[in-house]
Amino acid sequence: MAAPPGEYFSVGSQVSCRTCQEQRLQGEVVAFDYQSKMLALKCPSSSGKPNHADILLINLQYVSEVEIINDRTETPPPLASLNVSKLASKARTEKEEKLSQAYAISAGVSLEGQQLFQTIHKTIKDCKWQEKNIVVMEEVVITPPYQVENCKGKEGSALSHVRKIVEKHFRDVESQKILQRSQAQQPQKEAALSS
Repeated sequence: MAAPPGEYFSVGSQVSCRTCQEQRLQGEVVAFDYQSKMLALKCPSSSGKPNHADILLINLQYVSEVEIINDRTETPPPLASLNVSKLASKARTEKEEKLSQAYAISAGVSLEGQQLFQTIHKTIKDCKWQEKNIVVMEEVVITPPYQVENCKGKEGSALSHVRKIVEKHFRDVESQKILQRSQAQQPQKEAALSS
């Protein structure tokens, strides 16, 4: 069934809409679904970054006025091709990371151990669980309670690097705790001063 005139928007067209809240939205049509009356507009980035854009999903049932500024009549450009192997690799990596997290939880690893693992994994991808131990680059093993002194391995750059990561992790955790305590005490001080 063909859409009545004015109720169909071609990809690439420039449109302006006024919402029921009197907000004016303007942008390029990137998608339109006639049945659900949903319109996707590409607008300049609200962050102001030059190579970014905002995508707004607009339910046309809540729009009081739509104006087509520039109707695109020619065929829209073809969609960009997707690198399926890259997407599959990314999905596989994400799945492996989630399974690793699930393993750590099921193995009874402490929250501190899980957080340390995530911190190390951000820097060194070659990081895995071996029961409750963290194994980094097949060279360094960190055993519970996961402190610097629990880092074992052949003396060298790998062990030294992992120890530095562990030290920094616990410094950052301690700094965060101090900050949270001071923020928690602030309202108490203000309440005491006001009474």
